[in-house]
Amino acid sequence: MSKKVVTFGEIMLRLSTPGYQRFTQATSFDVNYGGGEANVAVSLANYGLDSRFITRLPNNDIGRACRMDLDKYGVDTGHIQYGGERLGIYFLETGAVARASKVVYDRAHSSFSSVQPGSFNWDEIFDGADWFHWTGITPAVSQEAADVCLEAIKAANAKGVTVSCDLNYRKNLWKYGKKAGDVMPGLVAGCDVVLGNEEDAEMVLGIKPEGVDVTGGHVEAEAYRSVSQQIMKQYPRVKKVITTLRGSISANHNSWSGVLYDGKNLYTAPTYQITHIVDRVGGGDSFMGGLIYGLLTYDNDERALQFGTAASCLKHTIPGDFNQVTVEEVEKLMGGDASGRVSR
Repeated sequence: MSKKVVTFGEIMLRLSTPGYQRFTQATSFDVNYGGGEANVAVSLANYGLDSRFITRLPNNDIGRACRMDLDKYGVDTGHIQYGGERLGIYFLETGAVARASKVVYDRAHSSFSSVQPGSFNWDEIFDGADWFHWTGITPAVSQEAADVCLEAIKAANAKGVTVSCDLNYRKNLWKYGKKAGDVMPGLVAGCDVVLGNEEDAEMVLGIKPEGVDVTGGHVEAEAYRSVSQQIMKQYPRVKKVITTLRGSISANHNSWSGVLYDGKNLYTAPTYQITHIVDRVGGGDSFMGGLIYGLLTYDNDERALQFGTAASCLKHTIPGDFNQVTVEEVEKLMGGDASGRVSR
């Protein structure tokens, strides 16, 4: 029987300048939809898992178009609620070479931000579920979203569902009077698997690497072991801590890898040189989607890490937030075939 994963968070309308145009040059925008937990849900549906996304959308044509887009990829949208004022928007200007990408958010008063505690039947939503995933963006949106996220985590814990979190610290989102450090620790306490980097760990959980200098731009594996051990000590429920390793040579060329610590072993994935990035938005979510698939499918943490890293490498070649790749394509890259050669 297919494994079942539930994700909860905000999905937005993405308006991108065509090609590499600047906002000041654009006379039209390309339309996509995306958001951390929705991106993970689409990845998992592509891999053949039973993938359910929970959110709140406006009851208008834009909200329905967004849901139809998720339906197209095989995501279960049956528990999505309608209400509130609007779908959040973000504008994307894709960078090139030495010019970085730019994002402008227009998400105030979104339907999701006014989601209400008690409005979702989590017991029903988690029926038969194996995994629940959320990101640090969700509790940053509003106090109500944070409260509903905590409801979901507690319900998942009560039903024995594995809970994962991408810490995903976004300074500019915490605007309702609370800091990440006030809210996130209570949510992370209910997690079994945590994804983040050393900045996320410090800004969200107040954890710094012990005895390691990370300011020089080159971070040794021991820094990740130190942060992972401290997270596990502070949050005894956490069994695995994963970190993505991105090196930015330019806006078009990144190196990409990851590490996983299971309390005893520190595994490191191969490093990919992504030399011609098409779209890096959703790169971390595609990593998380691949990792969840790997942890549910392979009886091997190292192989799960390799699957997540390879899946994310492929995402950088695909326009839009969603990672539209198959298990076969990811495993082909894991096997060392990065030729891009046509199979006949």
